[in-house]
Amino acid sequence: MGLVVVTGAQCTCPFGSAPCALTVTSQQTILVEGGPVATIMDMKPGANLAGFGMCMSLANPTVAAATAAALGVLTPQPCTMVPAGTWIPTNPKVLAGGKPILTNEATLVCGFGAGVIQITSPGQAKVLV
Repeated sequence: MGLVVVTGAQCTCPFGSAPCALTVTSQQTILVEGGPVATIMDMKPGANLAGFGMCMSLANPTVAAATAAALGVLTPQPCTMVPAGTWIPTNPKVLAGGKPILTNEATLVCGFGAGVIQITSPGQAKVLV
């Protein structure tokens, strides 16, 4: 069982320097504690996730290039998250707006930096599924 994720939830990437708030845009009709429930489609850079500060993953081409230019000294670059698909839900049978909802156990893989994004705070603490 996991906590339902709503707009304002906090997410982290192991290669990012800062957490990021999740903004729900996939549906606005199902609410928990006044906030719209997130679905697997809430993964778009800029619209749903603003970024995780500075990226430190050498799998990110901009970090790799900057590090090479600095003669091997790790040189973080701004996060340019590129989701490798949608969020991976833990309970895909619970739907909101016809899409599987997110719980705090869901993950999202970044195809650019190779990080696995996790939800550290779901934005509410009462509804379990």
